Amino acid sequence: MGIRSLLPGRLGFGTAPLGNMFRAIPDDEARATLEAAWDHGVRYFDTAPFYGSGLAEERLGQVLSAKPRDSYVLSTKVGRVVLDEHESTTPDFGEKGGLFEHGNPNKLLHEWTADATERSIEQSLKRLGTDRLDIVWVHDIAQDFHGDQWIQKFEEARTGAFRVLSRLREEGVIKAWGLGVNKTEPVELTLALDEPRPDGFLLAGRYTLLDHEHALTRLLPMAQEQGVDMVVGGPYSSGILAGGTHFEYQEAPPAVIERVGRLKALTEKHGIGIKSAALQFSLAHPATAAVIPGATRPGRIAEDTAALAEQTPAAFWSDLRAEGLVSPAAPLPGNA
Repeated sequence: MGIRSLLPGRLGFGTAPLGNMFRAIPDDEARATLEAAWDHGVRYFDTAPFYGSGLAEERLGQVLSAKPRDSYVLSTKVGRVVLDEHESTTPDFGEKGGLFEHGNPNKLLHEWTADATERSIEQSLKRLGTDRLDIVWVHDIAQDFHGDQWIQKFEEARTGAFRVLSRLREEGVIKAWGLGVNKTEPVELTLALDEPRPDGFLLAGRYTLLDHEHALTRLLPMAQEQGVDMVVGGPYSSGILAGGTHFEYQEAPPAVIERVGRLKALTEKHGIGIKSAALQFSLAHPATAAVIPGATRPGRIAEDTAALAEQTPAAFWSDLRAEGLVSPAAPLPGNA
């Protein structure tokens, strides 16, 4: 079953921030944010064991377990098993540094074998308080976490997680599976395989206003040819496009800050919000099935839904193209 046919709308909610990414978030604030998403009509929620060593899944489960199960779509990820043992030091996540240093203290087993995949799913079901998952993404088998060893991790997933998820899909236990990554190459490699066949992919940070050219050259043409849809994660590029200071999970460098300044000047000229430009750009590609921005404050949800609905003048997109702020090959709303 294709990803697009499963999703109840074009705006979902990404729960990575609720794993205490960057800061410790009070439980009541996390709950209020999720309830705000529900009240604004969001019915697709994405999470992962990696987000705060199970914290995001726990928080999401506390809210969704009180909702009718057939009324929402739920995705989580495999590749990390949460252990009972606690970390004694801040874990190092490669390029992502101490991303979830404020999350649960539990150690993570980073493994994509068949056994670890089944164990991960079993744990996620318990934390989420549900008896089934709709979509499962194979998480982070890419260069940003594994450097030169990423191909080895990919092969571990190909012979492990991919096959388990394909079987679970055939058995009707899950409806779809794919990759959830921050780099394009693992998805390209998967699409080049004869089997197993993914239903879609969650691409974080690689199809945004600030970073999209690489995805446009190879990945998205391959995906369209095979009818495989994309969910865009991190449409605000770690927050820099939503008033934050982070880009690629780190403090934004001067070149990025300068580019964001040019984008903001253009949005102000046309009287629109930069969030509107960011979300509508990511959704304009025909391969995009949904965007899943994250949030840690209830008020952000209203901003996101309003941004998606805002009328953006065609002149804005024309100026964006004319000023070289998007790739000439990038589809834009209204075919600008």
